[in-house]
Amino acid sequence: MTITCRKANRPPRRTQRAFTLVELLLVLTILAILAGIVLPKMTGNTERARQTAAHTQIASFGTALDAYEVDNGEYPRQLQDLIVKPRDAQSWHGPYMEKIPLDPWNKPYTYQFPGRRNSSGAKGYDLFTTGPHGETSDPDGHPYANFEARR
Repeated sequence: MTITCRKANRPPRRTQRAFTLVELLLVLTILAILAGIVLPKMTGNTERARQTAAHTQIASFGTALDAYEVDNGEYPRQLQDLIVKPRDAQSWHGPYMEKIPLDPWNKPYTYQFPGRRNSSGAKGYDLFTTGPHGETSDPDGHPYANFEARR
C-alpha cells in the first residue's frame, strides 16, 4: 500500500493541452484554399440550374397555353387566365396551372398576346423572362423565351 502526501496549500498539477497558433493558422489556410476551390464551382452550378429551370418553366407555360388555346380557340390575354376563368371564355376547362410561378430570379415572366416576335404561326404569343442580367438569353445564346433571341 502506498501513501501519497500532498502539501496542503498546493492544488494538484494539471497538464493543459491546446492548439498552438501555428496549428490554428494551418487549419485556417486549408479551409480558405478549400473555399476558394469549392465556392466558384458551386455558384456556377447554381446559375446553370436557374437557367435550366427557366427553360423548363417556359416549356410548362407553353403546354398550359396550348391547352387553353385548344379549349378556347385562342391564347389567353394574360397569364392569370390560365388560373381564373376569364369572362369571355366559353369553353374554359381550367385551371391549366396551379399558380403562375416567378422566374428562377424571382421576377415575373412577361407574356404578350398577340406576340411581337411570334405574331404569326403556331405560337401567336411571346413568353419570356429577362434572366439575371436583364437580357432574354443566357450567355450561350439560348433564349429564356419561346422565341429565338436576337443578338
